[in-house]
Amino acid sequence: MPVQSASPLFLREPEIRRGVELLYFGYSHLYRGIDQGLAQKGLGRAHHRALYFIARQPDLTVSELLKLLGITKQSLGRVLAELGERGLVETRTGREDRRQRLLRLTPDGAALEAELFEALRERLSAAYAQAGQGSVAGFWTVLEGLIPPDERPRIAGLQRRG
Repeated sequence: MPVQSASPLFLREPEIRRGVELLYFGYSHLYRGIDQGLAQKGLGRAHHRALYFIARQPDLTVSELLKLLGITKQSLGRVLAELGERGLVETRTGREDRRQRLLRLTPDGAALEAELFEALRERLSAAYAQAGQGSVAGFWTVLEGLIPPDERPRIAGLQRRG
């Protein structure tokens, strides 16, 4: 697809709609590559998101994962129960606070998460290489601008931990 430059009037409705559409279809195609593999294992995107963030932060608490994912406690409980039953995630109690539940991937969970990440890495790397280094920084800036300012430190924390 040829690179189309933004209009100097980039905040007009057609440019905003193009951005929304590209964001939607880009995200859809990025994940479409792993959806089939997840479905074959009886898993979905919610399971993948949990695996991803637990891999990024071993011993992540359930409450921290709830904040990262922005889903209900009931939904997360269902996802974690399924991942636990499949031997992909293990839970243990916190050392200082015994009420805390710390999450960690099992070796099988780590292998699955690495396989899924590799598929995403290949697609995103190809898109980054096609766009060029300067475009990557601009893309990150736009995406960061979509995140409310009070949530940005939590996302920045992922970079420091990962």
